[in-house]
Amino acid sequence: MESIFVAVAFMSILGLMLASILVLANKRLVVFEDPRIDQVEELLPHANCGACGTPGCRPFAEMLVKREIEPARCTVNSKVMNQAIAKFLGVDMGNQEKQVARLACAGGSHVAYIRASYGGINSCRAAAMVSGGGKGCSWGCLGLGDCEQVCDFKAIHMNRYGLPIVSESDCTACNDCVEVCPKDLFSLQPISHQLWVACNNQEFGDEAEAECSVICTACGRCVQDSPEGLIEIRDNLAVIDYSKNSLASRIAIERCPTGAIVWLEKGGQIEKGKDARKVIRKEALKATNAKPLPVARA
Repeated sequence: MESIFVAVAFMSILGLMLASILVLANKRLVVFEDPRIDQVEELLPHANCGACGTPGCRPFAEMLVKREIEPARCTVNSKVMNQAIAKFLGVDMGNQEKQVARLACAGGSHVAYIRASYGGINSCRAAAMVSGGGKGCSWGCLGLGDCEQVCDFKAIHMNRYGLPIVSESDCTACNDCVEVCPKDLFSLQPISHQLWVACNNQEFGDEAEAECSVICTACGRCVQDSPEGLIEIRDNLAVIDYSKNSLASRIAIERCPTGAIVWLEKGGQIEKGKDARKVIRKEALKATNAKPLPVARA
């Protein structure tokens, strides 16, 4: 009987000692978290898109409280909310221009030829692994919508011609479409970059135009009409030097015969030059000499 009492007493003392250690450890090792982090996080959009350069809104809020980043870096948030954050923290809001995803291709099914029929997995990445996907232009959009599928913000939809259309108001510049495109056609651009080459073709002149009627033919007219150094022809493609973006104007697009170089109005509306060939066709081009490609399987 005595041994039972001893055991109970021992366990009670041991439990009391361990509880005391836990209490002391809790007081000594507690990690203080600034209560402002929760308050700031509530003012953020909770998109967790990563456009600000952090993994999500919580880490962004932590950096804001530590004054390691400016509220304006969150381009998804409204200006009013970013101003509220800046006022709450007593910091400058900063100035960060909104970025959006832009596609360097306008070759939809009504203007670009398919030279081989692909019948595998409905994925651009899968199609690109099989002889480039079958499109006449090796650099063109394959139109199977991988970008639309990975966009969690519903900022991309495929139009009737198999081209992804980006909604500037919904785009968070999360970079997912940039990473998923097997043709590297997407890039993140500040909305002030209104002069845009909607083409990535690097084949020369007549050969290129035989595959797509809105392709850049490297004619050089945009280079001639623009301020020196703004545009150059590189690998049979017009390339814009955005470090000189202040020099950009609609003048560069006016004589483009195919409409490959365009001017983007606010909201993403596309404006072509007066000499650009008018696209009248509404239906898809018939595949010419299309041969079946090997099937890519899961």
